[in-house]
Amino acid sequence: MKYVFGIVAFVCALTTFSPATVTDSMIQAMSGWQTCSTCAGSGSTPHSMTQHISSPSLTGNSTQYWLGGGSPYHNAIWWKQLTPVSGASHFVYDLYFYIRNPGAAQALEFDVNQSTNNRKFIFGTQCDIRGSHQWDVWDTANHRWVTTGIGCSAPPAYQWNHLVLEFQRNSNQTTFISVKLNGNLRYINRTFNTYHASGSELNTAVQLDGDYNQQNYSVWVDKMKLTAW
Repeated sequence: MKYVFGIVAFVCALTTFSPATVTDSMIQAMSGWQTCSTCAGSGSTPHSMTQHISSPSLTGNSTQYWLGGGSPYHNAIWWKQLTPVSGASHFVYDLYFYIRNPGAAQALEFDVNQSTNNRKFIFGTQCDIRGSHQWDVWDTANHRWVTTGIGCSAPPAYQWNHLVLEFQRNSNQTTFISVKLNGNLRYINRTFNTYHASGSELNTAVQLDGDYNQQNYSVWVDKMKLTAW
């Protein structure tokens, strides 16, 4: 599911940053995170976030996102508003996540959302573990998930998984450039239209989706970083 806050083909990832590059690091440890379950596309369900976890952790400062409840297919989302960078059009979302029972998750979602120039740009990306078994990306204008053809089954348990997502804003469109999980780089090359929205914002988000059993599970995140230019 998707919480809304919030063709062009690329042949290579954009890895050269401009002098105006802005990087927010250790976002998972920042104060001011917000959360919601009903706005994650389902009814209210128990969920929590615990910061400054020493284990499991890579830095001694990870954050645990927990999803519970008993109603099937219920979800929760957490997001952190950052200082808006209205001129930024390229984004790299880089984080490590750890999960003990990946089979309990319907999907794991990692997003970047930007509002600028009277448009809403939603870079929603999910590993649809039990659904499409692919990486899905969000079609902002049509409010729907689109499969990419890039496989994403349950990620390895009891290890830190390194995820890097690259996006670009092109005029009034969002472009999903690439996804790299544990060193496996795949190019997405999908572009979607956006819609009118006022305001100025930039945030990162994590969403946990429950499956038909709605088993309780946690995801730990560490070294969350967003680079924008």
